[in-house]
Amino acid sequence: MIEAKKLIRENLVAVDVEVDDWQEAIRAAGNLMVADGAVEERFVDAMIRVATEFGPYIVVAPGIALPHARPEDGVIEASIAIVRLKTPVNFGNEDNDPVYLVVALAAVDQEQHIDGLRQLALVLGDDDKIIAIKEATTREELLDIFWSV
Repeated sequence: MIEAKKLIRENLVAVDVEVDDWQEAIRAAGNLMVADGAVEERFVDAMIRVATEFGPYIVVAPGIALPHARPEDGVIEASIAIVRLKTPVNFGNEDNDPVYLVVALAAVDQEQHIDGLRQLALVLGDDDKIIAIKEATTREELLDIFWSV
């Protein structure tokens, strides 16, 4: 399994990001990956396209969206970008809106995809960690939570 610190690099995490809608929320996470060199710009557009085509199933838990796209959509290096929004936005999922945490996943193959999801589940399935994520005020605090698995 890939180490969390290799997937969730420091420059892939942002806190209190302001966006107007769900597309901007996905773009905020995707742009961190582009700036990191982990994905091509077309990957960001692909994540938005997937969410548009298949609906808001990417809102996987109350307040948490997990946008992603296929490896061939421009993944260069396996990565997870984490954006905690200043003000939550609706993705159109009445059970789990509004979203305050966007966790974008880019994998170069199915095995990395499963690895990334497994690591995220360890954090996002822990009620104490969810509270800590909501209360975090800095990038470092968020990193500590996600790196603790």
